[in-house]
Amino acid sequence: MEVSKQYQRRIDKYNLLLKKQNNTLNFFSALRIISFLTGALFAIYFYYHSRYVLSAVIVFLALIIFLIFVSKHRKVKRNRCYSLANIEINNISNKRIKGEWREFEDSGEDFIQLNHRYSGDLDIFGGGSLFQWINTCNTFQGRNKLKKFLTETPSKVEEIISRQQGIKELSDKIKWRQRLNAEGTINLKSNKFLDNQNLYEWINDTLGLNISNGIKIAAKILPGFTIFLLLAAFLTPFVPRQYPYTLLILQMGLLFLYNKKLSGILDTANIYKNNILLYDRLLRHIEKEKFTSEYLIKLKDKLKDNNGETASKQINKLVKIVNLISDRKNMIYIVVNILTLWDINCVISLERWKKESGVYLKEWLDILGEFEALASISLIDYDNPGWCYPKLVEKFPILEAQEAGHPLIKEKTVYNDININSSSSVLLITGSNMSGKSTYLRTAGINLILAYAGAPVCAKAFSCSIMKVFTCMRVSDNLEKNISSFYAEILRIKEIVEASKNDKKVFFLLDEIFKGTNSMDRHQGAKILINKLLSEKAAGLVSTHDLELCELEAETNHKVTNFHFKEYYQNGELNFDYKLRSGISNTRNAMYLIKMAGIE
Repeated sequence: MEVSKQYQRRIDKYNLLLKKQNNTLNFFSALRIISFLTGALFAIYFYYHSRYVLSAVIVFLALIIFLIFVSKHRKVKRNRCYSLANIEINNISNKRIKGEWREFEDSGEDFIQLNHRYSGDLDIFGGGSLFQWINTCNTFQGRNKLKKFLTETPSKVEEIISRQQGIKELSDKIKWRQRLNAEGTINLKSNKFLDNQNLYEWINDTLGLNISNGIKIAAKILPGFTIFLLLAAFLTPFVPRQYPYTLLILQMGLLFLYNKKLSGILDTANIYKNNILLYDRLLRHIEKEKFTSEYLIKLKDKLKDNNGETASKQINKLVKIVNLISDRKNMIYIVVNILTLWDINCVISLERWKKESGVYLKEWLDILGEFEALASISLIDYDNPGWCYPKLVEKFPILEAQEAGHPLIKEKTVYNDININSSSSVLLITGSNMSGKSTYLRTAGINLILAYAGAPVCAKAFSCSIMKVFTCMRVSDNLEKNISSFYAEILRIKEIVEASKNDKKVFFLLDEIFKGTNSMDRHQGAKILINKLLSEKAAGLVSTHDLELCELEAETNHKVTNFHFKEYYQNGELNFDYKLRSGISNTRNAMYLIKMAGIE
């Protein structure tokens, strides 16, 4: 609850700030009107009394004062947007604490992979998923980097430990993290999560207009000369008007000649305008911060080009070019374009930026995405101060946890130990229906995924090897491919066996395997499979109703170890304590559940 109070304090702080900002906005709005009316009245008064110079000075001063108040008003209005965003961010954080996160909009459903080795069974993506719980990313790169952290296991212990240090540091930087989130919330209103592949292709296409250096020089010099001749022609009798008219026709010809290419290049720039503005602000926010962990320092140091110029400075140049391009929608654009060769000069500036900085863009945005993903993961640490950071070990197989719980069901979490090592590498879990077997398997699996992502885990203590996690739990049929659920299960198990032969560091979670066949085949198939996985030095957990499988404990010299969950009856009602116990289950509840369903 203490974390929830911290979020509430921040909500109260920003609500108070919001009231002040609303009052300030009203104040500057009034000043704008007063300055405009006062200036206008005095200017008219002095003009009426033939004090023309004084009237002009008053107009000039009134305009300056008015613009100052407009600028102040705009700044306060933007700060007000940050206050509103921070209030919303902290409200969302409180919902996360209270277990109301399942209503969050972004569940990562687009990342669901039916054939992934564990993500479907462990609820990594989709409704009620790990991704939905922790994600705060506002960019395409951030979401994809978070997906990568949750679905790809690093090969080296040092990489995970280094990432842990970065996540620990970001956990303490709540103000910095929430500002990063607020920037995305405010600045990315359209094209949210837009795939940047087309942007990268466009940035790396440096052919552009493919015009000569002579034309480029002319595009820079010609407009100034044309404007000078126009002014001279209309203000003096010395320059014939056909001279500037001839140059204007020449400039229109240049625009017409390159019109098709110009429109394609400039229209594409407009598509990515909001994203580019966001990248500018996010990169500046990252570059301003001083980090202490080696992981974050190295990540930030990559936000430079070979000359040491920062990414934000170069992205800001692109922002200025894109803003000039967006001015094409202005009412007087056609006149300005003809006079200044606006489109051609915008594209020349854009092409120069592409050649100088475009090659770095993808790497910079990937790093930005990584900061977003790390900030998302660091929420776990901040919101759950009682959780521990896992100890990563080289020895295989190790999964040892004290009081481990499932991180996604915290409101009803029951904590159990997990002990897998070289002496006891397979835990065989028996128990009646709904007693907690599947949840226990998922508890082991999802905490491993958090550990490999560099996050803290839902446990009092946790040690593990780096292992390749495979699951076979929610296998279903595929009518399009004419595959039954039983055959789909066989294919998944084949994948696990093949991986255990090749990788030699496989961790498996098997839930009620071979359900689609008779009891004799199920028993024999499961026994053969477990022995095969043991022979390949794989480790894992198996849940089963097949009590005969428990004979494997003696047959394998306790390499397979029996555990069980049990139920109890109180006042004629079925209850579960979800506590793991040693040995074999000796209780049944199927007939009771059938009666509960009204089937006598």
